[in-house]
Amino acid sequence: MIDTASTTRTTHTWTWQGFPICYQTQGNSGAAVVLVHGFGASWGHWRKNIPVLAKNARVYAIDLIGFGGSAKPTPGIEMNYTFETWGKQIADFCKEVVGGAAFLVGNSIGCIAVMQAAVDYPEIATEVALINCSLRLLHDRKRATLPWYRRNAAPIIQQLLSIRPIAQLFFSQIANRNTVRKILLQAYKNPEAVTDELIDLLMEPAVNPGAVDVFVAFTRYSSGPLPEDLLPILPCRAIMLWGTEDPWEPIALGRELANYPQVKEFIPIEGAGHCPQDEAPELVNPILQDWILQHQ
Repeated sequence: MIDTASTTRTTHTWTWQGFPICYQTQGNSGAAVVLVHGFGASWGHWRKNIPVLAKNARVYAIDLIGFGGSAKPTPGIEMNYTFETWGKQIADFCKEVVGGAAFLVGNSIGCIAVMQAAVDYPEIATEVALINCSLRLLHDRKRATLPWYRRNAAPIIQQLLSIRPIAQLFFSQIANRNTVRKILLQAYKNPEAVTDELIDLLMEPAVNPGAVDVFVAFTRYSSGPLPEDLLPILPCRAIMLWGTEDPWEPIALGRELANYPQVKEFIPIEGAGHCPQDEAPELVNPILQDWILQHQ
């Protein structure tokens, strides 16, 4: 059992481009490690990893702008929610808060964000660890490979979500405890990992002003980089961890990404789903610890 109590819920705030950004930090010595969450999540998704990694490293977990406790500026007017934006946010965070290069660790879309940061700002990336990297299967360039009903349905849903009353209704149906629990029970293989604490962490930001607009902006974001665009030009080494039971990002497709020479190791996390850092921290933490200690 990991003592998450040592990871206090009291957070820190960093101002980026005039907006407050929420982050958590722990550890006073060693290499710097920056943890980046996936879609709809926040720094709290790393609560089982931070205290363990902080034994040998300076650990930071950041909320991407638009998510968690960070600001949610109006999409398209105050902020463009793209991986280039999040990549710059991560790079500036490393420069201004961390004070230099860091090991970058992402989960799901957080993997795309950390790779974008490393590609655009190579001086801030020591190495990257990608945990169940988003394959972006609804990307414009990948729709042709989908079954016809999924290929045709996606743009229709995206168009409907551009109508604000429909978007608000759709979001209200998703952003409730029962729906969140059902989604998590799909994403996690072990139902015991889907706790009230986890649901609270994911539900809390949903009531913030701007949450609906950010949700819609990202669900309509079908362009930008794919992992196979970024991996060949990654300026540093990468390792990949992958829950073998991920229903959204199949491990067979993940293994194909491991063929890029930048990927030095592909590690299956047996029995885990889409978020193994939270579902199976007892497996993930030692891997990340060894990786950091070996390459710092």
